[in-house]
Amino acid sequence: MNNMKKEFDKPLGLVTRKRLPFSLLASLFFTLAGRTQAPPAVQNASAMRLVVADENSYPTLRVVLPGHPDSDKTIEVIFPEHVTVRHVGDKEGKHLFLFQSGQHGDRPAWRQVGRSLQYEKDFAGGLHMLAAAMLEDDGVRFSYEFVNRSQLVYEMIYAPTDPRLTSMFHDVRLERTYVHHKDGFDLLASETPSRLTIPLDQWLPARYLASYTWPIPAKKVEKRDGITYYNKSRAVDEPLIATVSSDGKWVVASFTRTTGNVWSNPELTCQHVDPQIPLAVGASAAMETNLLVFQGSLDDVLKKVDSQRQSLR
Repeated sequence: MNNMKKEFDKPLGLVTRKRLPFSLLASLFFTLAGRTQAPPAVQNASAMRLVVADENSYPTLRVVLPGHPDSDKTIEVIFPEHVTVRHVGDKEGKHLFLFQSGQHGDRPAWRQVGRSLQYEKDFAGGLHMLAAAMLEDDGVRFSYEFVNRSQLVYEMIYAPTDPRLTSMFHDVRLERTYVHHKDGFDLLASETPSRLTIPLDQWLPARYLASYTWPIPAKKVEKRDGITYYNKSRAVDEPLIATVSSDGKWVVASFTRTTGNVWSNPELTCQHVDPQIPLAVGASAAMETNLLVFQGSLDDVLKKVDSQRQSLR
């Protein structure tokens, strides 16, 4: 911005002396403003791109499939949806950050490091976060590194990555969204066949959950705050949720090293596999989620999860 100001001062002086029309002033200003750096983007060998979504000031990324424009919103990732913490001794958590769409305050100072897009943020109370999204050959690895600069112990830090799927991945009835059990893949919502025929205003809003390390809730269906929560009666054996495209050619899958449960909001066709971490005074810790995006099958997803999961933090 300082460079732009220096560059603008000189023409402004000339305009003042020569009394050039206001329309020329406006044209000059917007031309110079347009020289500010465009939102960063990276690309892999298959021409898939990772792009900062400039319409939101809060951190949002798009995973753009080969041949699609950077404005395509088929896969949009809120990074993160919120940052929620709970100190030792507290009964409830509190939000340090909560995503809002649109323009709200300062945007992150994004930087590109190789095929990674990164930014840093300091939260009130002495918590520092480095968020990095690394574009890989078959998707994106999202990581959050936290440093506790306070004098309080964090019992829990929770920063959910929120991939939202539209177009050929949109699956409002959960007909193409899968989890994995010991006997193989199964639809996340297989235990609720009525979802396929009931009116949408009865099906939505909903959340569909399957436990991984957490106990399976006693209630299979419950309503809270106007939202219906469905709990699958069987635990999954992989911290994984996958959605197949409507043409059956592509798959988007989220997985992590470990988590309490996996779940989706079918209206957004989002995928949540988010871990939680504790953090001692003066300590640092990281958590990561992989988002696979490739042409292939569910069996290919499982192979990739098996080979990559232990490398996640």
